[in-house]
Amino acid sequence: MSEELERVLERLDATSDAAIDRLFAFLKIPSISTDPAYAADCKRAAEWVADDLNDMGFDARVRSTTGQPMVVSHDPGVSSDKRHVLFYGHYDVQPSDPLDLWETPPFEPRIARDPVHGDVIVARGAADDKGQLMTFLEACRAWKDVTGQMPVNVTVLLEGEEESGSPSLEPFLHANKDELTAELALVCDTGQADRETPAITTMLRGMADVEVIVTGPNRDLHSGMFGGPATNPIRALTRALGQLHDLQGRVQVPGFYDDVAEISDEQRAQWDSLDFDDAAFLADIGLTQSDGETGRSVLELIWARPTAELNGIVGGYTGPGTKTVIPSEASAKLTFRLVPDQNPEKIVESFKAWFEAKLPPDCKVRYNSRGGSPAVGFDLGGSDMKLARTALEAEWGKPPVMMGCGGSIPIVEAFKSTLGMGSLLIGFGLDDDRIHSPNEKYNVSSFRKGARSWARILAELAVRTD
Repeated sequence: MSEELERVLERLDATSDAAIDRLFAFLKIPSISTDPAYAADCKRAAEWVADDLNDMGFDARVRSTTGQPMVVSHDPGVSSDKRHVLFYGHYDVQPSDPLDLWETPPFEPRIARDPVHGDVIVARGAADDKGQLMTFLEACRAWKDVTGQMPVNVTVLLEGEEESGSPSLEPFLHANKDELTAELALVCDTGQADRETPAITTMLRGMADVEVIVTGPNRDLHSGMFGGPATNPIRALTRALGQLHDLQGRVQVPGFYDDVAEISDEQRAQWDSLDFDDAAFLADIGLTQSDGETGRSVLELIWARPTAELNGIVGGYTGPGTKTVIPSEASAKLTFRLVPDQNPEKIVESFKAWFEAKLPPDCKVRYNSRGGSPAVGFDLGGSDMKLARTALEAEWGKPPVMMGCGGSIPIVEAFKSTLGMGSLLIGFGLDDDRIHSPNEKYNVSSFRKGARSWARILAELAVRTD
């Protein structure tokens, strides 16, 4: 470890209480992006974090969009000899409802004692994503305080609509492509393997959606007068969708698995070594056995396998009492979680062909779809991945887990497709941080060691490998 990095880490330790005070000031702002009533608070949060960046020596500006503002910040000490990274986070938070389930007000942050994790920060946004993004900013502050400069050129991009679908983000990327393009994007909105084990997210599942609307007779029918000969679209819909999976949990759409690769032996061994209890995971949600592909672990099913899920189904009369009707129409909403190399459009079109072949002759079908986003996978042997692994192992005393993510982070695909950048996904959240739920928390140890980890990662990324 270099003398400079050692001094930076010492600075982070010495100023950790002040760092938590800054985080608390940030957490007090109710920047709920999905509710127009909080638009002024979103702007206030953007201004707060821009001021914080300016205070540590960056050139930060709040930039208007058609929705909530962006914060874009550049390090004035840019050097052509240094690598250039773009850090992404979001300052907006989820609504805090239901309020009666919070032990204390959601925007009055506090330190609580957790029997498993020790000291934790409790507030809306503590883990998602204010606490996470502040780990990076605190690392930058320490580098600036100790050396007067960053080890790499840093641009910071913070959005205020991540929790409401990021409608302004992609247009903003296109409009400011030259300004925002760097060699590598750093994304903090991910997690650790457990409270003592760091992780790098190496794959994100993509998603495609489709709604199917099946029409049978040209109007709703009396079930006594027409029941029997009349085609019932609910029955046609459920009969088809009931064949979507076989008894081993595999999706039956032809070609669904054609582009699905098995995980490497290294990843399988690492995931199997984790202290993860499949039975306990299922018991926590009131279940006793996995309903996914036979022979696959829970982690593999969530992180590395594609799915086809029914999210909602509607047809006929659903009000109180009875209405003896054969409906004219029935519908269902489906989503597909996809893995790298699966094409969302191809999956949806294959499903449509399969579904239509299952319908009786007198049923017609139409579809609604918002499209989809492909999955993202990263090269485990890439040079930046190796540098990040080295930095995390040095801080945590053990190698990071190369984990998957069952959800999607569309910004990562946008960085790739719009800005031509790869990404490193490193965060310090935990599955039990209760993000989006009452009493959201973030471990104090995650916050402090997260900042130290980013300080080390920045030092490692300063080494050019090209």
